[in-house]
Amino acid sequence: MPELPEVEALREFLDEHLAGRVVERVLPLAVSVLKTYDPPLTALEGRPAGPTARYGKFLALRIGELHLVTHLARAGWLRWTDSVPAQPPRPGKGPLALRVVLEGGGGFDLTEAGTQKRLAVYVVRDPQEVPGIARLGPDPLAEGFGREAFGALLAGERRQIKGVLRDQSVIAGIGNAYSDEILHHAGVSPFKLAASFDGAQVDHLYAAVRETLRTAVERAHGVAAGRLKAEKKSGLRVHGRAGEPCPVCGDTVRSVSFADSSLQYCPTCQTGGKPLADRRLSKLLK
Repeated sequence: MPELPEVEALREFLDEHLAGRVVERVLPLAVSVLKTYDPPLTALEGRPAGPTARYGKFLALRIGELHLVTHLARAGWLRWTDSVPAQPPRPGKGPLALRVVLEGGGGFDLTEAGTQKRLAVYVVRDPQEVPGIARLGPDPLAEGFGREAFGALLAGERRQIKGVLRDQSVIAGIGNAYSDEILHHAGVSPFKLAASFDGAQVDHLYAAVRETLRTAVERAHGVAAGRLKAEKKSGLRVHGRAGEPCPVCGDTVRSVSFADSSLQYCPTCQTGGKPLADRRLSKLLK
């Protein structure tokens, strides 16, 4: 799933390639992708594109006085092309979900792999009209998001820290992969209760959030959209690397599976050498 660093890189890419171009056509190709009907997609046609904004994992492309907002979900992606085929694609065939064609040639496709169709597109007058954006918590890389604000979010949270970091209404933009990376960087168990952090631990975790995300954003800066997925994977230390040695201590990276996802962690770095139990137990093995 694209998370804050990759979506930020896509925002920069679109600012460079899209701003100032005029939208010629917008073609919806998957029935499930469009979540709004007023204004219609056709209202974007003939309008110039402005700057692109990021809200957590959402991209908001300003087109005229409207905004084309998308959330790429787990398996969605943006694919830019300098030459759009003259023949319109057939709806419902392959991973194509939506195509934007620009005057003078070029454009981009929104695609979604797999059978679970969760990619979402909205046409709105204000990005805050999108429910997912309206409920977002603060951006962890925003200048005003300081240590005290972070500590206040954790206070009273009786949930495990892994779930808190992934909750978009608490902090915007962090998903499964970067929450694993942040917790490994901080040396924290993903099952530790958020409210149990003392002042020094909050300091350390806050620093890990900022450093992990900033490093990932810097790594993705200037990378072409088509190479961002590979770049993300190459920079991960524990997520998706179960069975491999931890790059910090050499212990074997382990995994805990959920119904539709999994987390990875290093026992030596994060849990005092003890492997985590199945999530249903929600505790360390004795």
